[in-house]
Amino acid sequence: MIVRILSEGQYRLDSMYLDRLNEIDNRLVSVVADGSDEEFRTLFEQMLALVREHGQAVPAEELVTSDVVLPDPNSHIDDIKPLFVGEGLVPG
Repeated sequence: MIVRILSEGQYRLDSMYLDRLNEIDNRLVSVVADGSDEEFRTLFEQMLALVREHGQAVPAEELVTSDVVLPDPNSHIDDIKPLFVGEGLVPG
């Protein structure tokens, strides 16, 4: 699976991490709906860390389609609220 972090790049992430990514994503949907910025920031950082730590950076010259696109790490909850609705960001 290819995960893009906006403003940062793409990562090739083994599918064995999909369940954990989905778990964080589902929690983010609830947190964003409640408007809790502090909890949002904690979970969003966990999601980004999972991709960064377990993913392999895709070289910039390699063109691949992203399966999941995560917002810019500096995004505020209000900026990305429309993205975390329904099923969230990660396809189940």
